[in-house]
Amino acid sequence: MEIPFLNMLWFILLGVLLAGYAILDGFDLGVGILHLGAKTDRERRIFMNSIGPLWDGNEVWLVTFGGALFAAFHDAYATAFSGFYLTFWLLLAALIGRAVSMEFRSKLDTPGWRKLFDYGFFSASTLATLLFGVAVGSTMSGLKIGDDMEYHGTFFDLLGVFPAITGVFAVAMFAMHGSIYLYLKTEGDLQKRVHGWMWRTFGFFLAMFVITTVYALVSVPAATDNFRDYPWCWVVVILNVLAIANIPRAIYLNRPAYAFISSCCSIAAFVFLFGVALYPNLLVSSIDPAYNLNIVNAASSRGTLLIMAIIAAVGMPFVLTYTGIIYWTFRGKVEIGKFSY
Repeated sequence: MEIPFLNMLWFILLGVLLAGYAILDGFDLGVGILHLGAKTDRERRIFMNSIGPLWDGNEVWLVTFGGALFAAFHDAYATAFSGFYLTFWLLLAALIGRAVSMEFRSKLDTPGWRKLFDYGFFSASTLATLLFGVAVGSTMSGLKIGDDMEYHGTFFDLLGVFPAITGVFAVAMFAMHGSIYLYLKTEGDLQKRVHGWMWRTFGFFLAMFVITTVYALVSVPAATDNFRDYPWCWVVVILNVLAIANIPRAIYLNRPAYAFISSCCSIAAFVFLFGVALYPNLLVSSIDPAYNLNIVNAASSRGTLLIMAIIAAVGMPFVLTYTGIIYWTFRGKVEIGKFSY
C-alpha cells in the first residue's frame, strides 16, 4: 500500500498528541490514584495542589487528539466512537468527576464533605486510567468492524482478558508516574512516605509490564509483524527497556528528576510501540483484515490534511510555549495558600 505523505504525517502527529497526553495527564491521574494514601487533610490538599495549576491544561492534549482524529481520519473517528460509545461515556463521566472533586472538595470545611470528594477523586482517576488501558487493549485485539466501516459488536465484545490486562497495566504505569511526580513536589515526612510508594508502584508496574508483554506476544501475534518490515523499531524497544531499568537506579541514587524523565520516556515508547503494532491501521477488524480502517481508506481529503498541517505548524509552537511557561511558573514544592484547593 502506498502511503501519501500527509496521511503519514497525521498518523505521526496523532501519536505525538497521544504521547503528550499520556505523559502529562498521566502523572496527575497517577496522583489521583494515590490520593487516598495521604493521611491528613493537609496532605490531600498538597496532592491536589501539586496538579492544580496543570491538570486542565494537560487534558487539552486529549481534546486536541480527538479533534485531530475527527478532522484527519473521520471514518475511524466515527467507528471508534460508535464502538466505544458506552466506554467513552464512562470515561467522560470519570473526567468530569475528577474536575468536580477537585473544585468542590474545599468548598465546605467538614470531614464528610471532603471525604466524599476524596473518594470521588480517587475513583474517577482510577476509572479513567483503567478505561484508557482497556481501549488500547481492545484496539489491538480487534473490533467487530464490517465492510460498511460500522462496529457490529456490543459493549461486552470489547471486554476480554487482554483489554483487562492493559487496563490494569495503565493503572500501574500512571501510579508509578504519579508517585515520582509527587516526590518531586513534596517535602519532609510526606516525601519520605512517597519515596516508599515509588518502590512499590514500580514493582507493580514492572510485574504488569512483563505480564502484558508476554500476553500480547501470545494473544496478539500480529502486533509484532511490522518489526520484520521495520527492524529499526527494535531500537525503541531497547531504549524503552533501558529507560525502565533507569527508574529504580535513579530512585536508589535519590535522583527523582532522572526517574521522572525515564518514566516519561517509557510512556512515550509505549505509545510509539502501540502505533507500530497498528500501522498502517487505525482500527483493526476481527471479522476480516480487509475491513481494517487504515490511514488511507479512513482519511479525509488531501486538501483537508494540508490545511490541518498548516494550522498545526502555526499553532503548535504557541501551545508548547504556553505549556512550558505554565510548568516553569509552578515549578518547585507545593505551598498551601489562601486560594489553594
